[in-house]
Amino acid sequence: MNNNDRKLLLQANEISIVFGGLRAVSDFSCELYEGELVGLIGPNGAGKTTVFNMLSGIYVPTEGEINFWSRDGRLHRASKMTPAQLNRIGIARTFQNIRLFGQLSVADNVRIALHSRRCVSPFDVLFRTPRFRRDEQVMTEKVDELLHLFKIEGKKDDLAANLPYGEQRKLEIVRAIAARPSLLLLDEPAAGMNPQETDELMKLIAFIRKEFNLTILLIEHDMHLVMGICERIMVLDYGRIIASGTPEMIKSNPEVIKAYLGTELPVAEEA
Repeated sequence: MNNNDRKLLLQANEISIVFGGLRAVSDFSCELYEGELVGLIGPNGAGKTTVFNMLSGIYVPTEGEINFWSRDGRLHRASKMTPAQLNRIGIARTFQNIRLFGQLSVADNVRIALHSRRCVSPFDVLFRTPRFRRDEQVMTEKVDELLHLFKIEGKKDDLAANLPYGEQRKLEIVRAIAARPSLLLLDEPAAGMNPQETDELMKLIAFIRKEFNLTILLIEHDMHLVMGICERIMVLDYGRIIASGTPEMIKSNPEVIKAYLGTELPVAEEA
């Protein structure tokens, strides 16, 4: 589908960020459209996670602006919104280093992500009112539904820290999706995975994109994954975009090949 036929979801206009005297990201611009699956790649230290931190409210851009359109069509000036505010309007993310609550159960990790959707007051919670009990039942059903959908319902009472690594990654994605985002930012979701787990992850990303009508922007070093599932790829080097286009265009771009130390970028078969 051509982007002209899609609704604009996020627009970053020349955002930059300076730490002390270091310009970590310079004049980064991008547009993300509904339903897209876009990759952001680049060498270590290129500024990819810094871009994610600005898009998700962890960092405030020194310059530029970020606009985001929520599902109800409202325009939000997102540049100075907090992570919690961005989560409420439809932006969720995962992290390169897994950030689960390891000593809580699988179910409770997902339940925490549903907090912003609760409709009870402190009074209801304190006195365990019928409204609170109904809300608790709804939350339990939603958690069970998500865990069943992702085929980890059998481990809902296990501690998150006891899950195999691949399932911890999956749980982090489930937790992000529980917030009902329209934009999902995945920061190196295949980090630490073996080839079989990576192939399963590719299928999972394709599934959640379709099932939840998501726009996905992902950072990844695994070129098999990036080239196999992304419609469009942006390449960042030294804090600047040096190329943007389809996987085939990126694979043959001389600047991209140079940035990756002369390594030819593979194009994988679509998962």
